[in-house]
Amino acid sequence: MDLEALSRTGAGSRQAVPLSPLSITLARRGLASGRRLAEIEAAAKNFDRPLPEILARSLFLSTDTLAEAEAETLGSGLINPLSEPPDPTLLARFGPDQALRLGLLPWRRVGGRTIILAARPEGFSRALPYLTKLFGSVRMAVAAADQIEEAIVAAASEALVARAEAMPPARLSARGWPGRRGILGATVIGAVLLLIAALAPRWGLTLAIAWALMTLVLNMGLKIVAAVAVFSGQVGRVKTDPLPKRLPVVTLLVPLYKEREIAGHLLRRLSAIDYPAPLLDVILLLEADDHLTRETLAAANLPRWMRAIIVPKGTIKTKPRALNYGLNFARGRIIGIYDAEDAPAPDQITKIVARFAARGPEVACLQGILDYYNSRANWLARCFTLEYAAWFRVVLPGMARLGLTIPLGGTTVFFRRSVLEEIGGWDAHNVTEDADLGLRLARFGYRTELVDTVTGEEANCRAWPWVRQRSRWLKGYAVTYGVHMRQPLRLLRDLGPWRFFGVQILFFGTLSAFALAPALWSFWLILFGLPHPLIDILPPAAFISLSTLFIMSELTNLIVAALAVRRAGKGWLAPWAITLQAYFPLATLAAYKGLLEILWRPFFWDKTSHGHSISPHEGAITRSVQPTRHPA
Repeated sequence: MDLEALSRTGAGSRQAVPLSPLSITLARRGLASGRRLAEIEAAAKNFDRPLPEILARSLFLSTDTLAEAEAETLGSGLINPLSEPPDPTLLARFGPDQALRLGLLPWRRVGGRTIILAARPEGFSRALPYLTKLFGSVRMAVAAADQIEEAIVAAASEALVARAEAMPPARLSARGWPGRRGILGATVIGAVLLLIAALAPRWGLTLAIAWALMTLVLNMGLKIVAAVAVFSGQVGRVKTDPLPKRLPVVTLLVPLYKEREIAGHLLRRLSAIDYPAPLLDVILLLEADDHLTRETLAAANLPRWMRAIIVPKGTIKTKPRALNYGLNFARGRIIGIYDAEDAPAPDQITKIVARFAARGPEVACLQGILDYYNSRANWLARCFTLEYAAWFRVVLPGMARLGLTIPLGGTTVFFRRSVLEEIGGWDAHNVTEDADLGLRLARFGYRTELVDTVTGEEANCRAWPWVRQRSRWLKGYAVTYGVHMRQPLRLLRDLGPWRFFGVQILFFGTLSAFALAPALWSFWLILFGLPHPLIDILPPAAFISLSTLFIMSELTNLIVAALAVRRAGKGWLAPWAITLQAYFPLATLAAYKGLLEILWRPFFWDKTSHGHSISPHEGAITRSVQPTRHPA
């Protein structure tokens, strides 16, 4: 989708359009013909983005050239804040985060007035009442947008980093985890469990088995009810959401860290997105000490709608911290997240924009479907694909239909920016910032919907890296649960009884299921003719009942996984569902690793490396990118 296509379809776009003063200046400078400028302005009526930015993207103008044209049009001064730095006290009073968001830089006091640097006059005009209230008499001068951005970062990077690490409010954040009360509580619980195990091992095992059975039943019940909700709701054709009359800017935040292998593929995949380039704002987030990725991208030719932002060093190094920092630079009303190895469907952003436009403001988040493009790599990749299919195509949609809280995925998730800022952004100290954010959205009264659009990912198909990745996820689940259960009655009031119950099953139930799985594995002793420690306590009928329950649980997992991969168009994977029983014990190992890490390094981000398997459709993606596909 490009400017010409939209200008042909836009209402009234074929009528003569008087050129704006800026376009007249550009024409006078010989930077474009009047006809071309008129076409751009006609198409721009369909875009919810300032005309100067659309002109710059469409005509391949540098920010310096655009700033010179703006200054000439307005008869204003042109200032370079890099060679003439701003007064830091003025910037601190205004707030560097607000300065970046509005594209305004309080520069210096001159002749009793505060000079405000702006790349766009309309941004200055909108903020004029607030600027006057804050600084008194103000006057605008023009500066290039990227120079304003660089000057703000140079003057206030420490403040921006500190802010990124201190979001959201302390009561909803994991910073300070676990705290004195948490350490004391964990110590007491651990001591009691060890005492029971030492003094009454058989009764300790009985309690563990009873708890494990309860979580088994609850998790099995959730899968069954979710599956029924999903498949009973598949009646009639899926309605396609129409696009809004004015298309919004969409910012895509892509955190990268040590990604030499994947960077080139990522750029090709993002270039295949079929959304007008003037409305795409892709930000690649790079850590300051990640010289590998920085050198890789330095050799790449980034399109104008894609830029790299360096995240300065701080007290921690996590993905959510990078996302909070990158949010300051975002220009879109919709914020999306992708991972380094993602291969989104080309029409994904269009579907997201249409769904947001079709829903009310209470729908603040849209989650896409995640799938794996390297399912055939090995057995671990096949099982991982089965698990993801069950989660994203059955369990999560079922939970949404049941009105339960949705734990978000870390990628292909999109937000209304205003809501994201309202709830405090991401928790920089939580290693599963996605699950936490989904729960926080629900607490603030917002809803998450799933959208039928798929992003291909690379399945972690090596055993120990898989365990490390899963340990981070489960550790984050434990931290998220601990944070939100600090005040359980308040959480109950925020969510209501039904969703509160769902949170207990999802978080505490999942952790319990994996941690206590060895207690249930003990019943394999009977199958091999070995005595079970509880053989003298439980009657024979109990063992028969337990065996029936275990079989039902395994059948549920098998059926849900098989149905899910058929929905994903990968029916050939269904027979492999029977091997999931050998796959899930890896998660138990990961659970113990993650739970132990909580005690000594709760904020450690166990990085998953990518680039070991490339999408089989990489060639098709590459061929689909044409040099003239986007006008900028």
